[in-house]
Amino acid sequence: MTRLLAAVLAAAAVLGCGASAAAQPAELKHDRFRTEYVEPDDPTHAELYAALRDARVLEKFRSFLSFIRLPRILTLRLTSCDGEDNAWYDADERSITVCYEYLARVRGIAPAAPTPAGVTPENAFSGPLLEVFLHEIAHALFDQLRLPILGREEDAADQLAALILLHLEPRAARDTVAGVAWMYATDARQAKVGGAAYANVHSLDAQRFYNLLCLAYGAEPELFADVVRDKHLPEDRAEGCRDEYRQVAYAVRTLMRPYIDLPQRDRMLAREWAGGKMRRRLAGDGRPR
Repeated sequence: MTRLLAAVLAAAAVLGCGASAAAQPAELKHDRFRTEYVEPDDPTHAELYAALRDARVLEKFRSFLSFIRLPRILTLRLTSCDGEDNAWYDADERSITVCYEYLARVRGIAPAAPTPAGVTPENAFSGPLLEVFLHEIAHALFDQLRLPILGREEDAADQLAALILLHLEPRAARDTVAGVAWMYATDARQAKVGGAAYANVHSLDAQRFYNLLCLAYGAEPELFADVVRDKHLPEDRAEGCRDEYRQVAYAVRTLMRPYIDLPQRDRMLAREWAGGKMRRRLAGDGRPR
């Protein structure tokens, strides 16, 4: 098995772990998602295209997201982007596009072997693969559901994507967060920070790295205790991370509850996910304390 295939299968396994093996998109009550794999223009992306298609990654996303009551159809698309390393939500087309170029870059910066912090080549690819779709889906939800946003939309999309990742079962949550954090840290080291970077609608890669670790530590301080112990997250930031997580979780619960199919959500979380603890946290009614 190639390393790329192993990474793609790792992502597919995360998406499929909570769903019934018999569940098919056509059977899902509120399914509003469609999928499209476009053959790449660049022959060097052919293996990536085949691995994602054969693992049915987009179809698993479709089932995974079936508890969200979208008012309109949304297409999840993988395609070539004329050499552009990017991903976006298009409100007019009602589609999310992730470029093979983006995923190829993520694959290119993955470590060759597991790191001392436990980042593997597989989760350094599968984590960003999951996160980029969830980030763009967040933009689609803000648009289609007309959700109010206080602050920058890109930061809100990062927060919603992180919140969903943190509701995976503990091992998957740990691996995906580690993979995304690796990407942000690597990009931060390579970034040329100047006027254009400061003006960008996205936060700096270093800021996105710390924001992700803070939400992870705030959600599960025992699971992510090492990020503070090993000084990946400064202690003075870590002190407020529980409140940061609660603020995000409360906002999502308050704004999205009318658009969630609760029985379907519970079915999607029913099997190998983190038992009652995380399901209660996702369903919680209380204001953050």
